[in-house]
Amino acid sequence: MQKSFQDFMEKRVRIIWAIGAVLLAGLGGAVLAAQTGGPPFGTSVGTTDRAAIEKIVREYILSHPELIPEAMTRLESREVGKLLASNRKDIETPFAGAVAGNPQGDVPVVVFFDYACPFCRQGHKDVARLAAEDKGIKIVYRDFPVLSPASDEAAMASLSAALQGRYENFHDAMFETPGKVVHERTIAVVRSAGLNEMRTAKDLGSPALKAEIKKNLDLGRALGLTGTPSYVVGDRILSGAVGYDELKKAVAQARARTATSADAANEDTAG
Repeated sequence: MQKSFQDFMEKRVRIIWAIGAVLLAGLGGAVLAAQTGGPPFGTSVGTTDRAAIEKIVREYILSHPELIPEAMTRLESREVGKLLASNRKDIETPFAGAVAGNPQGDVPVVVFFDYACPFCRQGHKDVARLAAEDKGIKIVYRDFPVLSPASDEAAMASLSAALQGRYENFHDAMFETPGKVVHERTIAVVRSAGLNEMRTAKDLGSPALKAEIKKNLDLGRALGLTGTPSYVVGDRILSGAVGYDELKKAVAQARARTATSADAANEDTAG
């Protein structure tokens, strides 16, 4: 991965310090200029009472605490966008067959999930509804088994299903079949989804499929994902069972950003 979540968090700390410095310089200078009628802060600081300025700035920030969260929200959103942009190809390129919706859709919705995750079961319904109603989205599934060894086996079986052209059959059945994810249940779904049992049994030990699972886990860690379900839509990372409405909103935002970028590019070309 070109950029990791650790890089993002380290930059986040630097951002906090930068905000403090800007507020100290900007607000302190403004207050000093207002009180003395002198030039803006920064033109000459040798004779100023820095302690007094810091006290004024501190009191101002305490009186307006919304300044820091607002600034952090905007800056974090910008940094998340950069993080996703630098890993975009790895995130949005699906494992062969592990895709649903419109393969040529204009908005990829990337789903990190674990078959043993109860919240992913509801998330599956939300994503299925979204794909049924919006024919312009591409659903990219990323097996992210983090809950149990049975999750690993189910994830390997799902990739085998993808290779056999039966991914959606298996994926839907895993979430729609009641019961805890265990070996016997996974094998039962393999049969009901129409997979070749011998082929699947062989694939469960495939180094290539294990490498794909590791790739997904590494990618998730690089993005700072801590659980399932998690979604990547445009320049947003959504964690948890956020629901249909929030996913639909994220898709609309991603589509609007794409349209805005296209308009800007056309203007540059015309100019």
